[in-house]
Amino acid sequence: MFESVQTLIDEHRRVQEELSDPAVHADAVRAKRVNRRYAELSRIVRAYDEWAQAVDDLAAARELAKEDAAFAEELPAMEEASAQTQEHLRRLLIPRDPDDARDVIMEIKAGEGGAESALFAADLLRMYSQYAAHRGWKSEIIEADASDLGGYKNVQVAFKGSSNDPAQGVWAHLKYEGGVHRVQRVPATESQGRIHTSTTGVLVFPEVDEPAELAIDPNDLKIDVYRSSGPGGQSVNTTDSAVRITHVPTGIVVSMQNEKSQLQNREAGMRVLRARLLARQQEELAAVAADARKSQIRGMDRSERIRTYNFPENRIADHRTGFKAYNLDTVMDGALEPVIQSCIEADEAERLEAIGD
Repeated sequence: MFESVQTLIDEHRRVQEELSDPAVHADAVRAKRVNRRYAELSRIVRAYDEWAQAVDDLAAARELAKEDAAFAEELPAMEEASAQTQEHLRRLLIPRDPDDARDVIMEIKAGEGGAESALFAADLLRMYSQYAAHRGWKSEIIEADASDLGGYKNVQVAFKGSSNDPAQGVWAHLKYEGGVHRVQRVPATESQGRIHTSTTGVLVFPEVDEPAELAIDPNDLKIDVYRSSGPGGQSVNTTDSAVRITHVPTGIVVSMQNEKSQLQNREAGMRVLRARLLARQQEELAAVAADARKSQIRGMDRSERIRTYNFPENRIADHRTGFKAYNLDTVMDGALEPVIQSCIEADEAERLEAIGD
């Protein structure tokens, strides 16, 4: 562990020097990458300094305890502090997901349950938006297909953070949200008070920082324009502003009609397409890598039921980590951190077990 820390300390010094080079800041993509790495390494260096100080303090106290009983009484607390700083450092040394600092595009889709599922999609959108606000992130609805009762058949939202620290990144927290979310409650459409079970699907993609980061050959795109439908103002059904983009090599299709101009819808569609292509590339790399770690917390199976929201019992349960709490009302208001933290901790524990000491 100590050899790997020294290697990272040396890298931290080199990255710090790199940040003083004006050429780095002339390239936005490179500058963002270097700043993220510096923030990640700075956390490790601080943790190492704290651990080294705790070890030195403990060694000094043990020497003094041989002559003074008062120092002997402090040893258990100092040993505990030293062990905690070592564990904190050890966790920071777990190889991070390289996309942790990225922003996120999330898609929430109604599933089984018809109108009730669409209503719960709106509830999930509000929950994630409130959670994003608590963390200081910005939210932006890219595309929305509203249902008749005020829910969403499909809604796509972007979450943007402001920290260069990967541990505080949007992807680092929301990547665990992909999967099937099950809700149990009495629907607004239920006249006899019966509890129904419905499902809503969530897809999460890391967003590409800059278009140049993921080049797309224009010849690989088939772009269709058509007349918008649904809410959207005077331009709806009068101009061909909606855009459908098909990436021919992969078959990925993105449709946008939320904006009033064709250009805006095309830009939004390309933004989502890049995110989906990036996610596809990463899945392919993970599938062929001999040492790929298949996380049980964030698997690739998007049909997996990951969480249940039981409104009659005010209970939320994550089926991957065993997390359970009876404060669903506050969770739906954005207090999602304990649920997500249970996923982060379980993922870290799995990574630690995989790499050993």
